[in-house]
Amino acid sequence: MRNQTVADRADERDVFQALADPTRRAILTILRQGSQPVGGIARDFPISRPAISRHLRILREAELVTEIKIGRNRLYELNAGPLKNVDDWLAHYRHMWQHQLRNLKHFVEQKGRTH
Repeated sequence: MRNQTVADRADERDVFQALADPTRRAILTILRQGSQPVGGIARDFPISRPAISRHLRILREAELVTEIKIGRNRLYELNAGPLKNVDDWLAHYRHMWQHQLRNLKHFVEQKGRTH
């Protein structure tokens, strides 16, 4: 992390900000199943199509989705590449929690043997 450029940290911040919104996370879940037009995505939400377009713009700026233009239509696809940085960041916490749970398990097992 020490050798990251300012641009890399900004890109990472954009990804985390994009993922902070539950609607955007839900859009990414929909796109895991394949490309979708805006209308197909908007159909699953109780918000307007322009609001979905704004969410897609934020996801596109964070490079979490790509836009494919086919004539007048635009399809959106998931780009999971930036999620690798999120997974790398979470790996440290995952390791910590696994260690803590292992310690708790040993503690409970030891308590069970003494009673």
